[in-house]
Amino acid sequence: MTETASPRAPKDPAVRQALQAAQAALGAEHAAVYGYGVVGARVVQERAAEAREAYDAHRARRDAMSRAVRDLGGVPEAAAAGYALPFPVTDADAAVRLAAELEGRVAAVYADLVAAASGDLRLEAAGGLREAAVRAVRWRGGGVAFPGLTERTAPGRPSGSPERP
Repeated sequence: MTETASPRAPKDPAVRQALQAAQAALGAEHAAVYGYGVVGARVVQERAAEAREAYDAHRARRDAMSRAVRDLGGVPEAAAAGYALPFPVTDADAAVRLAAELEGRVAAVYADLVAAASGDLRLEAAGGLREAAVRAVRWRGGGVAFPGLTERTAPGRPSGSPERP
């Protein structure tokens, strides 16, 4: 469901933009929660606690984004029954790659929300971006210069848009 489904949909263009970005962040959190279910099933035992912590963090951020969408006058989108994974996750190495990919995608939508929001929501988005970037570094074993913004360098891809397999 989108923000236009609400009878309270905001008329202010800046609020509508923030609402759209918050919905995207909510959608990314739904997908991350789903994805970490897959990661947790395949990751090696030594990283299981890390996967569980990330899963819990994304559940908390998902709930916060649901509240943010409501606060902006929208109706939070519901989670899908399932999400397409960017590649097959058949072993522990693929699970680690998936975790890094999930965090990169979440960072990208939070970067967009930082740009669109103001006040407390902007601070919350910056926190979500920071947390996702740190987790991405841990899963990848290295970082990028501008977390959440690297997706903008791919031609024809807005930040946060999924790669085509």
